[in-house]
Amino acid sequence: MDFRQLVNRLPKGSSFTILSDSCHSGCLIDKEKEQIGPSTVSSLGLRDGDGTAPFIPKAKSIPFDSLLHFLSTLTKINTSDIGTHLLQCFGADASLRFHMPREELDAPIDPPLKPDEGILLSGCQANETCVDVNPWSSAASAGGGGGAGKAYGAFSNAVQTVLRENPRRRLSNREVVAAARAVLEAQGFAQHPCLYCSDENADASFLWQPQVADV
Repeated sequence: MDFRQLVNRLPKGSSFTILSDSCHSGCLIDKEKEQIGPSTVSSLGLRDGDGTAPFIPKAKSIPFDSLLHFLSTLTKINTSDIGTHLLQCFGADASLRFHMPREELDAPIDPPLKPDEGILLSGCQANETCVDVNPWSSAASAGGGGGAGKAYGAFSNAVQTVLRENPRRRLSNREVVAAARAVLEAQGFAQHPCLYCSDENADASFLWQPQVADV
């Protein structure tokens, strides 16, 4: 099930915020509007990549015949149906798409898709990877930092840093992502956090924050 289908089942007046500190996490919510990302950074005055034109990733794919040949060598089954191979390889862990009857898969989504209640703060663009950081160590790498502390996502750490440095301000989702981008850039990381949501939710407060007067 796509996150979009979960978002569309929310009660009226509620929202669903996802802070995804995982690789290729941009665009996790289908058809959600990009507020900060590869196609909007220039107009927002944010830098992307080398600081010039925004980077528009090219789609990448594996040829169907190559994928089918690889799966066939694993399953020893002579069929062109990818679902059959995936079910054989992964069993109950295979996607519901390959378990559900065709009529259920083809049934229209109820309610229909609508880009309004979902809020996605992604740790990077869809074509990028997220790195781990160890705040208690001077070294940080894509494989996780060393030292006594436990490594976790650099984006998560950046968001915590932003909130910690603004204890008397109620930050919006847009402000949190923009500030987290700046933190990661200052730390030398190449990933670019993104924000996908409606215009209204972009300026709404990020999750729970202390009830303080706006300044």
